[in-house]
Amino acid sequence: MANLKDISRQIKSVKNTQKTTKAMKLVSSAKLRRTQQLSEQAKSYAIKISDVLSEIANRIGKVQDDENLSRAFVANDNPKTVDIVFVTADKGLCGGFNMATIKSVRQMILDFEAKGTTVRLRAAGRKGIDYFNFQDVKLTQEEVGLTSAPTYEKGADFIKEVYEDFNNGTTDKVVLVYNGFLNMLAQELRVKDLLPISFDSVSADETGSMLEIEPDDDNEVLDELTAKYVDFNMYYSLIDSLAAEHSARMQAMDNATKNAKEKVDSLTVEFNKARQAAITTELIEIISGVEALK
Repeated sequence: MANLKDISRQIKSVKNTQKTTKAMKLVSSAKLRRTQQLSEQAKSYAIKISDVLSEIANRIGKVQDDENLSRAFVANDNPKTVDIVFVTADKGLCGGFNMATIKSVRQMILDFEAKGTTVRLRAAGRKGIDYFNFQDVKLTQEEVGLTSAPTYEKGADFIKEVYEDFNNGTTDKVVLVYNGFLNMLAQELRVKDLLPISFDSVSADETGSMLEIEPDDDNEVLDELTAKYVDFNMYYSLIDSLAAEHSARMQAMDNATKNAKEKVDSLTVEFNKARQAAITTELIEIISGVEALK
């Protein structure tokens, strides 16, 4: 049995760890509330811009064939080159949050390559970048620091090259992968076909629409809205992923705090047993010494 000093040292160490994990849980909880508000606001805007974009695209699609329609709205079932844009955290200590995204990306690579499709990876977040660099997988684009403090401007800068490559025909499809916020206790892996945009992704209700577009400006408006749609979806994925990250870290730290408490309780019992054994041994030695003097 370990001596009392060793057990006491272990108890102190675990209690210090418990204080740290509890503090991290509180910090993540506070950050989650702020990020969740941003996520809800961004989601409302993303839905609205999707509705407007879909309505305009549907109108133009009725009077134009696929050859004249922007390639951002022309379905491609057999893409030759695909850009996979994925979002992970810059930090760890959040359970399986990052690995859920990484596993999904790995499976998508296998599925696309089995069809003979070339896959290019674009990573936002240190954990995803470190993983694929360790696996010697080439990354076309990587950005550290974006996921921990996302802004619309930074998100737009990151996705700009992706959009340009799609428009000029370098890539045929863009897929966005990230772990999103579902609720305080759960995250949800989200895989979105960012480009080309599917008409089925949103349903436009033209009956009650007040949207009017000049005939000569429809394609110009569509191109501008498509760029905004791509930029804002990238921004929303960053905000949603950050909220999910804080939620996952809050859970992980809560579990760590509970485990530390259980460990302290276990060590305390062990300490008491060791102290009791030491006292019993001393009493036996004293009694034996008294008996020897008689």
